[in-house]
Amino acid sequence: MPRTAVLIATYLEPEHVDRIASVAPGVEVLYEPQLLPIPRYKCDHIGAARELSVADQQRWVTMLGRADVAWDFDWQAPAELPVRAPNLRWVQATSAGIGGFVQRTGLDRSGMVFTTAAGIHAVPLAEFAVAAALYFVKGIPQLRRRQAGHEWERYTTAQLAGRTVTVIGLGGMGRQVASAFAALGCKVLGLGRDRIAELDDVLPGTDVLVLCCPLTPQTEGLISAGRLELLPAGAILVNIARGPVVDEAALVAALVEGRLAGAGLDVFATEPLPAGSPLWDLDSVLVSPHSASTVATENAAITDLFCDNLRRYLAGEPLRNVYDRDRGY
Repeated sequence: MPRTAVLIATYLEPEHVDRIASVAPGVEVLYEPQLLPIPRYKCDHIGAARELSVADQQRWVTMLGRADVAWDFDWQAPAELPVRAPNLRWVQATSAGIGGFVQRTGLDRSGMVFTTAAGIHAVPLAEFAVAAALYFVKGIPQLRRRQAGHEWERYTTAQLAGRTVTVIGLGGMGRQVASAFAALGCKVLGLGRDRIAELDDVLPGTDVLVLCCPLTPQTEGLISAGRLELLPAGAILVNIARGPVVDEAALVAALVEGRLAGAGLDVFATEPLPAGSPLWDLDSVLVSPHSASTVATENAAITDLFCDNLRRYLAGEPLRNVYDRDRGY
């Protein structure tokens, strides 16, 4: 079997590197963690950039030049990947939503195949969506304020069961979200790409709106000021898609005016969220720093996917989660 050079381009625990190396006798793993960004937390696929010596920089360039397959993108100059890695045929991304990235870098115009981590983050993101909805339905911000003031005052609570939850985007993540809310007794409506025209009709009856769609030209600004106004008073919005799917200024206005009961946000129009954003200080907002999908077992799960895809690649079989350039995801 001819050798296939697999470049590991972000930090990966040694046990997972060993699993990749053992996929087939012809697999040669190129992995030197001292040349890669320093992870800031477990399963960090971005990390803090390193200052490489001249010799280390040359080693990294040499490894790129030898790679046939890569786990993640070149951390230094991803847009130059077709030049720096001329033998590279396939990149396994560690994120589910890579459309904006490959379009900005021009990689979508290269001949490379990209596979995403779609489905890997479905369970933790569904858990966040449920937690965010319950955070507002159960009045957690008010309870915390009363606890801080040592106030004992009985009150009437609310329940999530029986409410209508609309899920936008029915990929692996959206289906998991729908299943989680249905298990809690909610009425769940799911709108995929082929039913998005029905959105204006369902928003007035939506108690919880959960965004799970990819960012594409069709979904950018999908939740506009007008569509936020279609939601009933007291509705909750949860965004685990991408920030630009929502008109953020209009969302702030709806929250400040009290038309929405709350927003659970893992993604934002600008990341990191600027210190001056009003979203930080609103009791009706739960801010998560684009981390709801990251759990300690993530690298193990992505390695499972990658090893399966690597076996398929070596056998000439179709890969899982191939990025569709026309759809943008």
